[in-house]
Amino acid sequence: METDILITGGGAAGLLAAVGAGNGRNSVLVLEKMPRPGRKIMISGKGRCNMTNLKNWSEFSRHIHPKADFLKTAFYAFSPEDTVRFFNENGLPTVAERGDRVFPASYKAMDVVDTLGKAARNAGATILTGEEVTEISKCGDRFIALTASGKEIRAKRLIIATGGLSYPATGSTGDGYRWAEGFGHSIRKCFPSLTALVPAGYKMLPGKAHGDRHIDRSLPLSGLGKSLMGCRLKNISLTVEIDGHPAAEEFGDLDFTDGGVEGPVGFKVSRKCVKAIDNGSNVRFILDMKPAVTQEALERRISALWKEIGEDVRSRGKTEKEMFRTLLGKLIPVSMTNGFLKCYPDAAVPDLACRLKGWEFKIAGYVGYERCVVTAGGVPVDEVSPKTMESRLVPGLYFAGEILDIDGDTGGYNLQCAFSTGYRAGVSAAASL
Repeated sequence: METDILITGGGAAGLLAAVGAGNGRNSVLVLEKMPRPGRKIMISGKGRCNMTNLKNWSEFSRHIHPKADFLKTAFYAFSPEDTVRFFNENGLPTVAERGDRVFPASYKAMDVVDTLGKAARNAGATILTGEEVTEISKCGDRFIALTASGKEIRAKRLIIATGGLSYPATGSTGDGYRWAEGFGHSIRKCFPSLTALVPAGYKMLPGKAHGDRHIDRSLPLSGLGKSLMGCRLKNISLTVEIDGHPAAEEFGDLDFTDGGVEGPVGFKVSRKCVKAIDNGSNVRFILDMKPAVTQEALERRISALWKEIGEDVRSRGKTEKEMFRTLLGKLIPVSMTNGFLKCYPDAAVPDLACRLKGWEFKIAGYVGYERCVVTAGGVPVDEVSPKTMESRLVPGLYFAGEILDIDGDTGGYNLQCAFSTGYRAGVSAAASL
């Protein structure tokens, strides 16, 4: 089988690459090993699909790691506004929410996948699903791909958009890294980002955790984990300490899940924490449940509440411990009182303000690729042209999406990176022909 442009991977980057490449003059073939394209998009945003973020480049770039400047040309070539326009023109209305986040108006990720697939086919691309590429090489001026079903595909241009390692059940199993290395590219160490961070004692660990501090999400929760799981905190402050030194501070919302600490704040610091843990450092969270008030003001508030509880007729016959639990329920969500008391069984009125302003969690490890949002690391961006996404080492070879060593915070940034780099790769590959 012959094609002008071969795209391996039918995710966000691969499908936008097909749209960009499909100018009507070149044949474009997308190979996707899963039964249908866009499997990872289907689960993004818990099935709601935060498609992009409308921040301008100055603000957007602050959420991209480790080298945001690499993305700049592709961002302007296919911006968040272009993303919204693209979906709207292809029949999918969108809505913008708090934080400049954009969703399909239906809040169904399935609609995003269907729109991408339709647009790619309308651009002239052929999408073959259930076709796993087992080997890729280059012979002369042609790339040769072999599939598990026995097909041999020869192409003038190759775009690798196979994703990273996150959510392997969706087909992201790191194949692209192997092929990139085969073409002479180096691979920056990969690690999970936007993943759950697991406090010490949160999970029932079978002996010691793995040496890489990866703690499988499927492990059962401990008593502490059960007492905190499902709690959602709003407007808290989180300070991260690495080896005893402050390393990050974030304000916002945080969730305790079956995996550990997640939510916007948890995800925001996860990249830095996972990297530190993998480097052998100790990570600690300090949670301020009352960031809007000083410790002195909180102490006065606690003293007044304690007096009020003591004088309340409903406190007659109650033990001091029972009264303390009532006090605690007036200061933090009732659902969190058991978890707090498991962490501080000897907590008392005199030190309560200090504890609430500095609830400490040692981080034992993190959930790995099985449930992380994005893979950090990959093909170094200094080995790829930012203007075209073409390899600096192999003419005619392009990279797009998560396989590149570029990743973003939660909030629509990663899908926009995939759209921008995918579209740029597709347009560049077509123009080169």
